[in-house]
Amino acid sequence: MRLGVSGSQLPVINGPRRPPSRDTYDRRVTVTPIRLMGDPVLRTPAAPVVDFDKELRQLVTDLTETMHAAGGAGLAAPQIGVGLRVFTWYVDGEVGHLVNPDVTPVGEEFEEAAEGCLSIPGFRFDTRRNVYIAATGWNMHGDPIRIEGSHMLARAVQHETDHLDGVLFVDRLDAEARAAALAVLADAEWNGEQAYVPAGDPVPSPPTTEPVVKASPH
Repeated sequence: MRLGVSGSQLPVINGPRRPPSRDTYDRRVTVTPIRLMGDPVLRTPAAPVVDFDKELRQLVTDLTETMHAAGGAGLAAPQIGVGLRVFTWYVDGEVGHLVNPDVTPVGEEFEEAAEGCLSIPGFRFDTRRNVYIAATGWNMHGDPIRIEGSHMLARAVQHETDHLDGVLFVDRLDAEARAAALAVLADAEWNGEQAYVPAGDPVPSPPTTEPVVKASPH
């Protein structure tokens, strides 16, 4: 198990922990505080998106810009306190998003590699994932898409889909590694806090028609 620890201070936000509304999104904030491990929303399965409207498009924009500001490879809606089945990714220079994803492993090849999480900032642990995946879902306009990915893209899609099911990547560790990881995380500077504001500057939002990695209509 490999571990990396950040020495930077996070601008944390204190406050009562409470689940958000599961089926609405009415913010206009762009870069949004990211919820930290321990917040109940991260353990609550997200609800399917029903309305493909301007609020959903705003959510995708906020997820994308918050992900970039935090320097992440992906971000799921529950991580910003929204219980909807939406996530974004940024892998190999390509930005994408998926709504109501259905992910299927392809083949039986696995790899174990260091993995981190924006809701567990400053730490990385070796995590076993399928090397190849296929995923179907919709974009923010309601168009059906299919994604086929391997290695980093496959890892990002699996990681973010776990968030939509209330699963954190540390849950994927074996019992011994998970116990060791939780012991380390108990001493994290952010332990007991609710959220933090990403310190980076967001990159420009992607165009309305986004580049999608290995994606095609299904």
